Amino acid sequence: MSEFKVNALFAGQPSPLGPRGAPSSIVKEPVSQLTVHTDKTDEDLQANKRLHGGPEKVLHQYNPTNYLTLRKHFPEGEFVPGSIGENLSVEGMDDATVFIGDIWQFGEVQLQVSAPRAPCSKISQRFGISNLDRFVGERGITGWYYRVLKTGVIYPGDKVRLIERQGNTVSVHELMQCTHTKTDKALATALSSLSVLDDEWRLKCEKISKR
Repeated sequence: MSEFKVNALFAGQPSPLGPRGAPSSIVKEPVSQLTVHTDKTDEDLQANKRLHGGPEKVLHQYNPTNYLTLRKHFPEGEFVPGSIGENLSVEGMDDATVFIGDIWQFGEVQLQVSAPRAPCSKISQRFGISNLDRFVGERGITGWYYRVLKTGVIYPGDKVRLIERQGNTVSVHELMQCTHTKTDKALATALSSLSVLDDEWRLKCEKISKR
């Protein structure tokens, strides 16, 4: 597989968002490094630690090309890398070619894909566009989360390469489509026993398999 590089890194701090002013860290700014631990980074702080952050969601990556799709369908939105809340921006990696359980080397840091990002209303509130979160989910352009296998510091320009791919796994996009349409019970059953998948998503697949 081709070697990629880190184009940009982003981090944010909790601040009020939406009509109720609920704290959110979806608004992020470029940073010169991310100091990565097993359950957090020093630079990026989550407002709702029940839904974001923790060992299974330390870092979020989003394909910068997806912003072209968002601009096409929602020209009123100011879509630029980092604005949907991601930490990592790498050209060439996307939801269709990154697989659950993939182990990637980012400079000195080793990360494993744990799950897709579940799009929430904060995305719509961030841009002031109704149902934007639903569009992102339906299109399967959500990005994905990583768990950390080896800690360290990631810098812009660091080399990114695939170290290992699991057998019997699926792409982030395929998993999102499975949980969105809820029609492929056979795939959902198989995914419910995929050990490298985050427990929250395995439970979602198990529920679909029993529908």
